[in-house]
This record gives sequence, structure tokens and C-alpha cells, in this order.
Amino acid sequence: MSVLSRVRSGVVSRSGSMTMAAMLLAGCTMEPTYHRPKAPVAGAYPAEPMAKPKKAEDVLQTPASDIGWADFFVDPRLKALIAIAMRENRDLRVAVANIAQSAAQYDVQHASLLPPIGATGQAMYMAPSQTAGFSFAPGVGETISTFRYYSAGIGFSSYEIDIFGRIRSLSKSTAEAALKQVAAERSVRISIVSQVANAYLAWLGDKEVLDIANRAVANLDENLKLIRLRYDHGEENLLTVRQAETQVDQARQLQAQQTRLVAQDENNITLLIGAPIPADLPPARPLGEQNLMADIPAGLPSDLLFRRPDIIAAEHDLLSANATIGAARAAFFPKFTLTATDGVSSLLFHRLFTAPATTWGLQPNVSIPIFTWGQNRGNLESAKAGRDIKLATYEKAIQTAFREVSDTLVARATYLEESRRMDDYVHEMADAYRLSKMRYSVGTDSYLNQLVMQRNLLQAEQSRVAVQVARYENIVTFYRALGGGWSEQTVRSPRVPSKL
Repeated sequence: MSVLSRVRSGVVSRSGSMTMAAMLLAGCTMEPTYHRPKAPVAGAYPAEPMAKPKKAEDVLQTPASDIGWADFFVDPRLKALIAIAMRENRDLRVAVANIAQSAAQYDVQHASLLPPIGATGQAMYMAPSQTAGFSFAPGVGETISTFRYYSAGIGFSSYEIDIFGRIRSLSKSTAEAALKQVAAERSVRISIVSQVANAYLAWLGDKEVLDIANRAVANLDENLKLIRLRYDHGEENLLTVRQAETQVDQARQLQAQQTRLVAQDENNITLLIGAPIPADLPPARPLGEQNLMADIPAGLPSDLLFRRPDIIAAEHDLLSANATIGAARAAFFPKFTLTATDGVSSLLFHRLFTAPATTWGLQPNVSIPIFTWGQNRGNLESAKAGRDIKLATYEKAIQTAFREVSDTLVARATYLEESRRMDDYVHEMADAYRLSKMRYSVGTDSYLNQLVMQRNLLQAEQSRVAVQVARYENIVTFYRALGGGWSEQTVRSPRVPSKL
């Protein structure tokens, strides 16, 4: 049975007779009635600026949270890296271990609903001098050398009958804590997928800028050779040579910087996937060929309550705190405990398991709190304050999720427009640089204009890559903000209610 099934099954998963006994002995709990708080956000996301109307057939109908990461990403190298991370990432291993630990704590607490039955056996031997005062006649002709006493039994001691639901409330609190860890593990998966994807996009961007720098260094080195040759023949001045040299130095500086960034990006990816990057991975697709699913539906803010694991975890935390109040309230009422035994005892071992040796005992006990000097009241107020803290945390999780989705929606259309404008800008700068080279080559313009145009073109190409990376990262963030990335394959599930 899975951890989730064990926690959710509760008392009904126990064996028939023991469960029935617990249900008969246990009463109702004193927990406050739970009502899901109203989402403290608007009923709809802000409109996307600069967004063009989309046809219904062009927008995916599957919620983002149900789209598997293997379907969302198309780059085979990226998918291979994410698959490794799902196996090797240490944060994910910690999350899985947290689930197992919480489930075990639930088992410990839930076991308190049933009496801990145990068996005992005892043998006592006493010297004759220690038997003074005992009236014991073993029989005619028998001599007493040592006093002997044997007993065996089965039973339980100090079992609390959960009439006011104190133990049931504590059991529910630990169950909700375990379910919180299940949701937290899913949240960690989503986070790892987005972190690996963003690190990979940063690596692609830095690698593309490095390629730009490499091409620039090669072209400028060739250009510098030609200028020096012209200077040696008296056809160019020293200022132009120095200007060409500064171009080469700047391009080499960019080359060194990007080499460093690419190596650091690879180190970051290695940390995120939890293992060295394999050498036999599929080749990477260029940055412009990632084709992430951009037209995934945002739905309504209420969808986040059912699909965002961090919000689900925060609600389980709130439910756990609510159950703790029930346990604190039950402490004001009498506590009933029971000790029961059934066994045998005899002075002779061979008579131990005969009918006359049968013994039994039943010891009920009640403890009524009279003066606790504010201890119970303090525990109750602390539990209520803890619930208020968890309520605020739950509402903050909803507000944070709403803001994340809103930010990505606002940026989605603007990044697309910015990317298009950057493509036009690079094309225009490339044409301007071509014209400046032609004018310099025919002697109608100085080398300074060519230098400026070349520098502007290099900066424009870097800016275009930065915008492309930011645009793809925004799509990944949008996918994560809607709860996508916890599953490898796309799942089919019915739409959740959309009322706040």
C-alpha cells in the first residue's frame, strides 16, 4: 500500500474486530467545523496587454497541471536531463523521505486508538529465610527448599478510551501533516522541472552568445590583419589600427566571459540533476527551436486551489492545526483509562495451565482536571493561534500563486512582441553595419562609423538572445505557476470547479 493510501485510509484500514472496538469506544471529536476560506484574490486574472485574440482551436484544452513535462518540452536533451533529475536530485529524495517519515509518525499516533496488547511471563524464586510468614503446605512428605511462584498473562495497561476525541484529533492532525508532505513532494517535482528547464535555457543562451563572440573574434581578427597591412603600406593611419585592436579586445573579453558562463551553467545543471551530465545525451536544439507550449490555458484563479501543490499543502497544514484545537479542547474533560489482564498463576509450574490457575483483572480509571492553573487554557489558545497562523499562510500561498500567474500572463504577449522587434532591430543593425563597411571600403566614411555599427550589432545580437531566453523562461514559469510539471506524461482528469 502506498504512503498516501495508508494515511488516507485511517481507522477503516485496520482489521475488522479491532476497528469495531475502537469505533465503539471512541466518541466524536471536538474539532471546529472546517470551512474552506474564501480565496483572497480577484475572480479573474488581469487581461494580457498586447495579446491578440486566439481561436479556440489554437489553444490547448488540457489544463497546464495535467500536461506532462515530456509533452510540454520538445528538446530531447532537455527531457533527458529532467529524467535524470527525477531519479537523482537530492531535494526530491529528501521530499520522498519526508513522506515516509510523516506516514510513520501517523502510524505511531493512530495506533493510540487501539489498546497495546502484550503478553507477560514471570517466575519468582525465594530462599526459605525469605518465606517466613507464608502459610504454605506443599503436601505430605514434601520438603520446602525454595519458594516458587509462576504467572503468565495477556492484556493491556493504561489504555485511554477516547470518549472526547483527543486521540482521534491528534491522529487526524498527523494524517494531515503526512498529506502535506505528499503535496510538498509534488511541489518539489514541479520546482525541479522548472529549475532544470530554466538552467538549460540559460545554458543555451550563453552558448549562443559564445558562438556570436567566437564569430566576432574570427571576423575582427581578419579585419585587423587587413587594416595592419594597409597601415604598413601607408594607406591607413595608426588611429584606425588602434580602433580595430580595441574591437578585437572587446570581442575576446566577451568570449572569455561567455566561456565562463557556459561552464558555470553546466555546473548548475549538474547540481540540479544530481549527477554528472552524460556524454551521450541527444544533441541540443537551438534556442529558437524550443517551441514550448505557449498557448496553455490559464483557467480561473479558483483552479489553483485544486491544482497548485503548495496551496494544497498549505490547506493540509491548516486542517492539521484545526484538528489540534480539538485535542486541546478535549483536555478540559475527564480522561478515562483502562487496564485489563487475563492469565494464569500458580505456585507449581506443572499446574500453571490448569483451570484453577486462571486469573483475570480489570482496572478502570478516571482522571478529572480540576485545577490546571491555566495550562489547558494556554494550550487551547496556542492551538487557536497556530490555526490563525496556518490560515494566513494558506491565504498568502493563494495570493502568491495568483501574482505569479498574473505576472507571467502580463509578460507572455509582451515578450513575444519584444522578440519580434528585436529580430527586426538585429536585421536593421546588420544592414547598417554592411553599409558602413561599404562606405569605409570606398573611402567615403571613416572607420569610426564602422566601429560603432559593428559594436551596436554585437550588442543587438546579445540583447536578442537575452529576450529569447527571458521569453522561454516566462513560459516555463507560467507552466510551473499553474501547477504543471509533476508528471512525466499528460494525465486526463475532469475539470475542477471554477467558482471562488
